Amino acid sequence: MTDLRFRTAAPEDAERCHAIEVASYEGDEAATLAKITTRIADYPQGFLILDADGEIAGFINSGCAFDVDMSDEAFKELAGHDPAAPNVVILSVVVDPRHQGKGYARKLMQEFSGRMRAMNKQAIHLMCRDQHVKLYENLGYRYVKLSESSHGGMSWHEMVARL
Repeated sequence: MTDLRFRTAAPEDAERCHAIEVASYEGDEAATLAKITTRIADYPQGFLILDADGEIAGFINSGCAFDVDMSDEAFKELAGHDPAAPNVVILSVVVDPRHQGKGYARKLMQEFSGRMRAMNKQAIHLMCRDQHVKLYENLGYRYVKLSESSHGGMSWHEMVARL
């Protein structure tokens, strides 16, 4: 049986998280190592890691905003991030391709939602590709709209869950 543990990211996790991000996202979708390093440094409580048998198997990272604009590319570098804001904006939900198909994304999302609820956040916003809309709907997210963002030259769907 796999030993699964959730924890907050530390600076030394940046390179492994970046490698998973690059392996999991297409083209320009993946965050750079600099962005991941910034996200860990600036909002570690919004950067959740799932360890499987002592190895990082996946993660979620986020920032917080008072007014959410999902097409704001600068926010991906946490420009405008305010940890006191009530709205959480997920920037990445990533599972190492070697660990996909094991339900880890669902486990990450459930743990992340519980942690954000405990921090008295009001909502979690995210963007996803077509193939993930149903997953997020099954996790309680409501479809908002086709996003104006063309991040990575692709189409995205905006979704939100109230906490």
